[in-house]
Amino acid sequence: MGWLNFSKNAKISVGHTYKARKGGVRIKNFKVYRYDPDKIPNPRLDTYEIDLDNCQPMVLDALIKIKNEIDTTLTFRRSCREGICGSCSMNVDGTNTLACLKSISDIKGDVYIYPLPHMPVIKDLVPDLSSAYEQLTSIKPWLQVDKPHSIAKEHKQSPRERDKLDGLWECVLCFCCSTACPSYWWNSKSFLGPAVLLQAYRWISDSRDKQTEERLNMLDEPFRLYRCHTIMNCTNTCPKGLNPAKAIAEVKKLLVLRK
Repeated sequence: MGWLNFSKNAKISVGHTYKARKGGVRIKNFKVYRYDPDKIPNPRLDTYEIDLDNCQPMVLDALIKIKNEIDTTLTFRRSCREGICGSCSMNVDGTNTLACLKSISDIKGDVYIYPLPHMPVIKDLVPDLSSAYEQLTSIKPWLQVDKPHSIAKEHKQSPRERDKLDGLWECVLCFCCSTACPSYWWNSKSFLGPAVLLQAYRWISDSRDKQTEERLNMLDEPFRLYRCHTIMNCTNTCPKGLNPAKAIAEVKKLLVLRK
């Protein structure tokens, strides 16, 4: 399994160039990171010339066109194409984002596409998110109650209580924020990262959940929470416009107030 390294010393070779059909007027180069664990040399940047007059407007549309019409070996994740599932998270034009929400017209010059940075790469644009999902599981991202609850009975909330979840429930777990965070790059084994901490605060804020104290105790540890230095990369890169840094700050505030 490879690692994507954006340092100046990273060796990424020039790969193949796939020419567009003759006659195209609006031709744009898509330079896509390629890595195959079964092949050497690795990694490389392949260039695909795309006629924008025969392509839908989003970066994901271009990738699908490449896979369907030019190079069937290209590997990437995608599902909903509506910014809901978070599957197509990758680094486009130097920023972590969802390819289905990134318009080609917003990018000047060639389009550079890499997998999420500082993560093991399984193949091409597919990072290994196993560790991130293990961290997500550790915060128990589901409703916990203090006694058995009948499925025939609703967990009621007032409108004001429900409003507290806005800006939290919309997270699609694309991990764009965590993989943009330097603290997570260097401490990913112990620091939970912005995405998981935002999810933790989502359940801490839920009036229906009865394990607030237990959740706070789990986070009150030098590395899980306090490796956040409010660099704000997470908030700046979130494709859904959320603010993980604020959620982390709110958790820190709750820990201070209870002591």
